[in-house]
Amino acid sequence: MTRYAAFLRGVNVGGVNLKMADVAKALEAAGFTDVRTILASGNVLLDSPAGVTTVRRRAEKALRDRFGYDAWVLAYDLDTVRAIAEAYPFQREVEGHHSYITFVTDPQVLDELAALAEDARDHEKIQRGDGVIYWQVARTATLGSAMGKTMSKKRYKSSTTTRNLRTVEKVLR
Repeated sequence: MTRYAAFLRGVNVGGVNLKMADVAKALEAAGFTDVRTILASGNVLLDSPAGVTTVRRRAEKALRDRFGYDAWVLAYDLDTVRAIAEAYPFQREVEGHHSYITFVTDPQVLDELAALAEDARDHEKIQRGDGVIYWQVARTATLGSAMGKTMSKKRYKSSTTTRNLRTVEKVLR
């Protein structure tokens, strides 16, 4: 049995409002065990004997069937999430800034997002990691930043999700 972190994209932001207790029930009904939600922003811990691709697809289907929305889930075993968080390349806490990790499942999208480092301004840092983009941005500039503008495009919906570094660390506790 493997412990996974499942990150639901776009939950409780932008019109997709779900109660995490209902999310947990839907995932349990799909065969996952020891399901636990963290915060209200679509972070779930669950156990499954299946591989990561099966976990992702089964979770997406369960959420689509139960809630009727276009669900996108990125799933990782906890050792992978821990390694990603530990590799955060910037100072973890900077006054007036957000520290983020964007999880990416599509290699082409990862390349595109990594290329944004060339467009980053003084208020933004972008660095490629193993299947992720590490991102730090001034709180006042998030939406207008190179990453902020790019991530709002529909094209990235199915293969990316961004989490604050603090949230990722809560998932790992």
